[in-house]
This record gives sequence, C-alpha cells and structure tokens, in this order.
Amino acid sequence: MLDKLDKIESKYEELEKLISDPEVIADTPRWQQHVRAHAELAEIVATYREYKKVRRELAEAREMLREGGEPDFLEMVREEAAGLEERQAELEQKLKVLLLPKDPHDEKNVLVEIRAGTGGEEAALFAADLFRMYTRYAERQGWRVEIMNSNPTDLNGFKEVSFMIEGRGAYSQLKFESGVHRVQRVPTTESSGRIHTSAATVAVLPEAEEVEVEINPGDLRIDLFCSTGPGGQSVNTTQSAVRITHLPTGIVVSCQDEKSQHKNKEKAMRVLRARLYDRAQEEQRQKIASARKSMVGSGDRSERIRTYNFPQNRVTDHRINLTTHRLTEVLQGDLDEIIEALITTDQAERLQQVEQG
Repeated sequence: MLDKLDKIESKYEELEKLISDPEVIADTPRWQQHVRAHAELAEIVATYREYKKVRRELAEAREMLREGGEPDFLEMVREEAAGLEERQAELEQKLKVLLLPKDPHDEKNVLVEIRAGTGGEEAALFAADLFRMYTRYAERQGWRVEIMNSNPTDLNGFKEVSFMIEGRGAYSQLKFESGVHRVQRVPTTESSGRIHTSAATVAVLPEAEEVEVEINPGDLRIDLFCSTGPGGQSVNTTQSAVRITHLPTGIVVSCQDEKSQHKNKEKAMRVLRARLYDRAQEEQRQKIASARKSMVGSGDRSERIRTYNFPQNRVTDHRINLTTHRLTEVLQGDLDEIIEALITTDQAERLQQVEQG
C-alpha cells in the first residue's frame, strides 16, 4: 500500500508543477485536464502526508520511551503515543477506503425518474413528496434541477416525473436511491382515518454524454402532439410535445414541459441517452458472473428499500437497518444521515471484498 501511495504522491507533485507551467496554462483543455486530475488526488495525498507525519511522531515517542526518563515525563509520552497509535489506525483505514476503485460514474449528473406505484392518487401524492425531497436535497448541495417531463394529477401529485440533477458528485450521492419507496399514512383523500400503504419507484441513472451512446437517427420514430395537463386536458394548441421511440429497444421517451418543440426534443434525447446507457451498463453487469451482490448497490428497482411512516415520524432504510425518527426533516431534503450511512456501508463491503482477495 505504501509503494502505491508514494507513486500517487509523486504523480500529484508532477501535476502541481504542470498546472503552474505557463506553456500548459496556455493550452486550456490540457490545463483543465491536469487540474481535474490534481483535484482528484488531493484528498488521498493530504491523508497520506498526515499519515507519514503521525508515523514519524509515533516513532519519536517510542524512542523516548526506550531511552527512559522522569516518570511524569514518560507518562505524558505514553499518553501521546496512545493517541498517535489511534490516529494512525484511523488514517490507515481511511487510506484503504480512498484507494478503493472509483465508480467511473460518480462525478456525473443524474437523471431521476419517479413513478407512482400501488395506491392510486395517494401514491401520486407520495411521488410528489419524493420529488420535493430530492429537489430540496439538491438545493442544499448547490446543484441545479431541471424537470425533463412530468405527468401531474388533479390533486398536485405525479403519475410520473423525471428530472435532471446537475452537480459534481451527484451520482455518487444519489446512486443508492433506486428502488421502491413505501409510505404509510392517513391519506388526505381518506375520510375514515385509516392508515394506507402506498408506493413509488425511483430510478437514478447517470447522465450519458453523446460520445458514450451512439444513436442512429434511423432507429428513432419521433411523434409530435399537443401538451396535456392533469386529467388529460390539452394545455396548448401547438404540437410542441415530443415522443421519441427507439425502435431497436422499444424505449419510449416523452417530453412536454417546454413550450418549444426543439427544447422538448433536446430534453427527450438526453433522457433517451441516459436510459440506453443504463441499459448497456446493466447488460454488462449481468455478464460478469462474479459481480458482488451488494447490500446497498444492487440497483434492483423492484426492491423495497425504504419506508416512510407518518404516524411514528419514522424513516427506515431496510437494506442497512437504519431507522431515524426525523421523517419531517428527511422529506425537507435532509438526507445526509441516510446517504452517508449507505455510502459507508458500501465502502465497508468493498473493502472487505478486497481484503478477502
């Protein structure tokens, strides 16, 4: 591990010189590439340098103890050595995690698709709650949210809604949100006060660049139609809404939220690229027979992953047995506790797999 870290530190120092070189600065694309690579190594190099400093100080403390001296002084050195040993172990663990292979999609923007499941209008209202939860979480992160397509209901719910979240590391934070989300509460539409259980499915897909997915225009059927609102009524008289069918796969994407046909087509193509990319990635994952069965990272969208229980103000993530009685805050976008626990669990699983060979 130390040899690998030495090489990383040398690469970091080399990049540091390059991004200060006037010749490289003059070549903007090359300079930006080096700046990104430098930033990616910054945390691991800073951690490694602290680790080396702690090791040196620990070696010095142990040497003092071997040499002996006044009892009070030696007691102070022992306490310092104990603290340094603890810190060294923490930094070793952190370095192991930082050296784990990175998910190549982690820095990407994400397409989030929410669909109302069982539960009728109550499921559509819950889909709208999830949409607000994710948009508020994105706002907390300083990310940009753009609705790609929506199918609203009369009571301000959503039969389905898809939206792009643009921001560095969006996929790394949200990739474990795919699956079935369940809600237990007394619906506003229920007069008897009985608790109902409804569900909505969430899919989180990394956005694909044009170079990553080649789409043959001849494989597309493009239909134009008038946009519709809740209940199916037409909301304009121009055929600005766009439906794109990818004939080889049968994937259908519709976009109608913009007044411009051109903008709707552009959005529909972004959604189509993301879905085709996700489909190709899924096929690749299934071909790898040795692929790990991760507790949190399976991406199975039929799996029930989380329950939101209103009577008990409780949110439970079933994959990692995490329960928090902060449902109100979670639905306001305060997802940090849950997301950090999912990421930590995934890292621990991958680390265990590496250590087991």
